[in-house]
Amino acid sequence: MSRSRTAATEGAAAKPANRRLGEKAASAKAPKPGLPRSAPPEHPSNRAARAAERRQAIIDAAMDEFIARGYAATRLDDVASRAGVAKGTIYLHFKDKEALFQELVRTALVPLIGRLAAPPPPGSSVRAALEGFAQTFAQEVVTTRRGDIVRLIVAEGARFPGVADFYYREVVSRGIAGMRALIELGIARGEIRQEGLARFPQIVVAPAIVAVIWQGLFGRHAPLDATEMLRVHLDLIFGERRTT
Repeated sequence: MSRSRTAATEGAAAKPANRRLGEKAASAKAPKPGLPRSAPPEHPSNRAARAAERRQAIIDAAMDEFIARGYAATRLDDVASRAGVAKGTIYLHFKDKEALFQELVRTALVPLIGRLAAPPPPGSSVRAALEGFAQTFAQEVVTTRRGDIVRLIVAEGARFPGVADFYYREVVSRGIAGMRALIELGIARGEIRQEGLARFPQIVVAPAIVAVIWQGLFGRHAPLDATEMLRVHLDLIFGERRTT
């Protein structure tokens, strides 16, 4: 065989091989048909916002369930169903039912207690501060879902000491401390004559608790004007306000 014929034969054999290599390379570069493309990664702030929304939905659903069923009868399955999440999602945010209830109290009542027990602004009287307390408590607790939470704790707290202890620590003790500070300021200014009130600040807030309980038990029979009742109570402490 001549040298030219050999070269031609080798060239012809090489062309199919080169063609196959080229086809493989093109096939590797071309996208695979039918394979889904991966979605771009979600931004961390979006994930945090969605988690916060789920957490709030769980808290809102828990409030509905606790108020409707009471603490003992509320089940996390029902909370999850009302919130539209899987039960396991609740455990991503809260250890158990008690922790969920604690967060409900912490978000619904603790900030309000901080406002109610705040010292009076400069130039304002202690009586004015307590009148503000009475009005705010009547409007934002007695006839609202916050009042339902208070009534639930009054009704079931003795059976669940952990719940009662938490409520005392986060709400009651702070409210009593703030009220005692107001009373002591009133005594120092001469606005309050009965110094024994500083030892028993519960006397000052007692009508507020009575209003909450009355509203839950007897409000449909004999509606109570909580604001007016608290005003009369303050008249007993400070003396009747004079009008000119």
